[in-house]
Amino acid sequence: MPSPTSVTPMAIPHEGERELLTGNKSAAYGALLSEVRCAPFFPITPQTGIMEAFAEWKSAGVYQGEFHTLESEHSVLSSAIGSQLTGQRTFTGSSSQGLMLMFEMLPIASGLRLPMVVANVSRGLSAPITLWCDHNDVLMTRDTGFVTFICESNQEILDSVIIAYRVAEDERVLLPAMVNMDGFTHSFTREPVDIPSVKEVRSFLPELRQEVTLDTEHPKTLGIPVMSEYTLFRQQVHRAQRNALTVVDRAHREFAKLTGRKYSSVESFRMENAECAIVGIGANASIMKAAVEEMRKEGRAVGMVRLRLIRPFPYDEVAEALRGTKCVAVVDQNLSPGSGGILYTEVSRALRKYRGVVCDYIAGLGGKPVSVSDVRDIAENAMRSKTDTVKWVM
Repeated sequence: MPSPTSVTPMAIPHEGERELLTGNKSAAYGALLSEVRCAPFFPITPQTGIMEAFAEWKSAGVYQGEFHTLESEHSVLSSAIGSQLTGQRTFTGSSSQGLMLMFEMLPIASGLRLPMVVANVSRGLSAPITLWCDHNDVLMTRDTGFVTFICESNQEILDSVIIAYRVAEDERVLLPAMVNMDGFTHSFTREPVDIPSVKEVRSFLPELRQEVTLDTEHPKTLGIPVMSEYTLFRQQVHRAQRNALTVVDRAHREFAKLTGRKYSSVESFRMENAECAIVGIGANASIMKAAVEEMRKEGRAVGMVRLRLIRPFPYDEVAEALRGTKCVAVVDQNLSPGSGGILYTEVSRALRKYRGVVCDYIAGLGGKPVSVSDVRDIAENAMRSKTDTVKWVM
């Protein structure tokens, strides 16, 4: 008999093979390989492909867990919370306004210490309505208690779902996790992706052993009302987030041993002797790397730092990655109106002892294309800048 916390599929299509997968299908594969027991969903562009993959697998008998289509994203996350409270590995996904509709339930999932995984497919927030990507949706959830990964490629999306379960379920963490991809750029674009075998994933991701669950034999009260004790609960979530830093690092190392694919919370690219560093996240990191390669060939001392882990924020690792540079250009595909870029605020805190100039560039809102030429202009501007005024890439 299958254990109550795992699912043994009849056969996983293309297991152990390399396939052309969209970002949505990659996320779905990550959850399928993690043997999730419950997958509640509501369709929203550009996330719907994840839901469709589970519907297809459920119909074909590949996925043998619970698959539910509900009436709203609020109901989806409520259902996911209920599922995870029974000790079942749970997965769902959303995007943009859908994630905002889930918002009420996000801190409940973290406050109850439920190690589920949510895949978010980033899309700009209305109004005006757009289907294209920026990162305001995922970054607006950064204070809800979710461990948050932001991916650059479809391979990274699949791998990150598996890694996210490993981190979330660690007894030092026990928090929900979010794996983010860029809408359309990832979600509907196919890339070669290596699909691990079930055996490989099981050797990396142990069976879920969730101690606090709904249990009629051992009844308990969850989510109790509190007064001044509330601070203690929030402190525990904060400590669990900081614990996640070392848990993520270990998970990355062990995943690399298993698959040969190396990840880190902070990725440094061509940062040897760099005088100017470009900092970014998501799919546009690939554009930034291409621009850096061009400038390096011209003898320019430019490098790039990609932030993969947003919560907990790896302040020490960011400071170390940018040490020795003379200027930093933070490319924010998001906007906090009246302030500037959200990543800029985080990076600036990491660089509180930094003596160089840290500049903020707002680029790519609503999916506006960011080109290699744009990134080169950003680097050139940062190297000339004397102030940290917010600049717009139009």
